[in-house]
Amino acid sequence: MMSSTLIGLLGIAAMIGLLVLGVPIAFAMAVVGIIGTAVVVGIPQTLSQVTLVTWDKGTDFVIVCIPLFIFMGQLTATTGIAGDLYTFLQRWLGRLRGGLGIASVFACGGFGAVTGSSVACVATMGTIVYPEMKKYGYDPKLATGVLSSSGTLGILIPPSLAFAFYGTLTDTSIAALFVAGILPGLITMLIFASIVWIQCIVNPALGPRGPAFSWAEKMSSLKGVLPIAIIFALVIGTLYGGICTPTEASAIGATGVVLVSLMMRRLTWQNLRKALWETGLVSAFIFAIVVGGYLISRFLAVTQITDLLVAFVTDLNPSRLGFILFMIGLYLVLGCILDVFGMTILTLPFIFPITTALQIDPVWLGVFIVIMTEVALITPPVGVNVFVMRGIARDVSMGDIFKGVMPFLLGEFVLIGLLIAFPGIATWLPQLMK
Repeated sequence: MMSSTLIGLLGIAAMIGLLVLGVPIAFAMAVVGIIGTAVVVGIPQTLSQVTLVTWDKGTDFVIVCIPLFIFMGQLTATTGIAGDLYTFLQRWLGRLRGGLGIASVFACGGFGAVTGSSVACVATMGTIVYPEMKKYGYDPKLATGVLSSSGTLGILIPPSLAFAFYGTLTDTSIAALFVAGILPGLITMLIFASIVWIQCIVNPALGPRGPAFSWAEKMSSLKGVLPIAIIFALVIGTLYGGICTPTEASAIGATGVVLVSLMMRRLTWQNLRKALWETGLVSAFIFAIVVGGYLISRFLAVTQITDLLVAFVTDLNPSRLGFILFMIGLYLVLGCILDVFGMTILTLPFIFPITTALQIDPVWLGVFIVIMTEVALITPPVGVNVFVMRGIARDVSMGDIFKGVMPFLLGEFVLIGLLIAFPGIATWLPQLMK
């Protein structure tokens, strides 16, 4: 009779095989978790576990914040509020060398403050900004590269679905994670904006100056940034002040978007229906991954694979830096085949117990993992953001978009280096909340 450890290893191999065959990660994890657990502990107990996990996660008050944050982003996109933000930035920054590219960086950061999704950020801002950059003669590689890369800010600038997902899986404070993403997000925007500016200073033909606007036009565009600023202040302010839980803050944010859209006379039944439909689809996808992840985690627990792995790594006595470098390599490889949520749920059952043993701050780890998944979103061969951008910029090849992304990819590694050298970048603001 096979040992439980061997069953666990065979289960991992089966899951990898299913992923290679193209089975969605939620189903691959759930199938292996259910069948594997049934082999080890029997069918009745397994069915009990499936029922308990599904009910527990489906009724978890914290998870309610995920669809509400998704709804915020979807309604902001469908009502055109995101376009107003870009108009404001274009009028104030457009006359700089590479000004439209720099404006797109900050616009993606601002839109990330209400959407929480990288793909939504690229799809929305790419549709708005790319035609403008094309109109004013921007180099296609620079234009598509900066939009693909800046879209990653959607999962770093709070409120972030990736942080909410990580916090749910690890019982880490989602409020602390949101606040922890602020400084890294601002630093990322400055790095990306600097990359655009330097490239255009060296070669002005890459990013010509945009049109000039009068001071009256600039001042009138200020109203475009107010809705997002108000919503961001409501969500993060109530969280940072300890007034609201993440779920309550998400409800406030969602209500704020609805009220702002009504006051701007942009809320229609068509916009609302589209936003609700997209919210339902994305929420169901995330919930399926959460359930599948918990099922595979329990399978690994009953087969003692997690305990054995933690003991093995602990016996090796690696340094924190050594294990962090290992995680960088791991996420770079996984980023070639998995999306943000897939990478997170697949690695946390192994990574989190080890980092806990190494006394790595869970909030810092959450920021690190989100940044590494950012990198995966723009690295070949399966950079999801690049594929989304290719759907918008059909006149630019995938190869050219990846070439345009490369300088920003180096910028991401600069951020990772800063985060490792100065952990306070991620932990300072959350510590002030205590």
